[in-house]
Amino acid sequence: MKNFDKYGLSVPEILLPKNIDVKSWSVVACDQYTQDRDYWAAAQKAADKKPSSLNLIFPEVYLNDDGKTERIKKIKQTMASYIDGGIFAAPQKEMVYVERTTAYGRVRKGLVAALDLDSYEWKPFSTALTRATEATILERIPPRMEIRRGAPLELPHIMLLANDPGRLLVEGIGNKINSRKDAPIYQGELMQKSGSIKGWAVSSDDDLKSVEAALQKLYEAGSKNGSTFLFAVGDGNHSLATAKAVWEEEKKRLQESGAKAEEIQESPVRFALVEIVNIYDEGLTFEPIHRVVFKADFAALIDFLKEKLDGTVVQTKDKEELEAAVKKSAADFGFYYKENGEQKCVLLTTKITDLAVSRFQPALDEFLKTQDGSELDYIHGADEIFRLGQKDGALGILLPPVAKDSFFDTIGSLGPLPRKSFSMGEASEKRFYLEARRLF
Repeated sequence: MKNFDKYGLSVPEILLPKNIDVKSWSVVACDQYTQDRDYWAAAQKAADKKPSSLNLIFPEVYLNDDGKTERIKKIKQTMASYIDGGIFAAPQKEMVYVERTTAYGRVRKGLVAALDLDSYEWKPFSTALTRATEATILERIPPRMEIRRGAPLELPHIMLLANDPGRLLVEGIGNKINSRKDAPIYQGELMQKSGSIKGWAVSSDDDLKSVEAALQKLYEAGSKNGSTFLFAVGDGNHSLATAKAVWEEEKKRLQESGAKAEEIQESPVRFALVEIVNIYDEGLTFEPIHRVVFKADFAALIDFLKEKLDGTVVQTKDKEELEAAVKKSAADFGFYYKENGEQKCVLLTTKITDLAVSRFQPALDEFLKTQDGSELDYIHGADEIFRLGQKDGALGILLPPVAKDSFFDTIGSLGPLPRKSFSMGEASEKRFYLEARRLF
């Protein structure tokens, strides 16, 4: 097996259930549908009391519920029972090439590998191989550390972006596998009409040499001013930051216990499973992450943003016209809410020339500081914004599209974008948990 230390990667030992039933085993990333308990209730029904990754994760819709400690304990107990109870086949040392067909007909390709957490840094202006694309909210890390700390398993929903216009890495290994017509190690439909997925083992010396050669070319292309920017975190930034924080704890414990350098180097906790995706993949769409505000003066908020962003406010006739207007511009915002029982559709047009969210989010934060008891959440998908905006006391905010152009250069020169600036695809297109790996 090849060593990928130079690129901050490793070939993981992948665990998959025996005779895997993808539809009941695989579930969407835990940070999706955070305002939709019905979705997660339906996921529980789809799991149908079978072995499921749903029993191994903590959906964030429940993070503020009572009984969190007991829930985390049960998750870890279930992980151990799956390991001891023969749910998994024998671990295989391999990367996994993935083809995900979404409900929208898009095909996204990926490569699952283990990321060396010592090669990643979320702090602004990092020169690490793998860097955050958005600001990290520090208070979100400790509760997630409780879940990962001491967990027997990890399952990945982290997606890394590669700056690969030549389609050398992910597509390159995919072309080899498809030309040989290799049999997939898993395939099936995903629950709740979320499309389908296939995965192939990448384990032969020849295949891993091809991966290494592609990584070397990307490494050379990404080297500037004395540092190399190889991967950008597309999805799961807080999960990856949590994994790093837990590793720093474990590394300190190992060092203080007198562990040898080799033991520290090879600790499973040093790594995190990720899926690498080419930013130029036609199946990868960049979607804005919308906002919903609760318990605030919505008319005053819109007026404040209008003045702060030097914009113009107009009414649209309905939500369809509002959504269409926002999608056509890189600098306009839509507001959907009820006022005195009447549904409001308000468009804020601006002349912002840089990435719109970088101006919008600080202004929004400034206003909300003046609103006692106000709450802000981040929403994937316009449909969810319109659902929430029909409720009393909720203001749905549509953000404009995000362009891929100069993405790596922007992060490399300016540092991370404001928190929750973009999403890769709609909520149902996010990564589904499937592969697992031993952790503690």
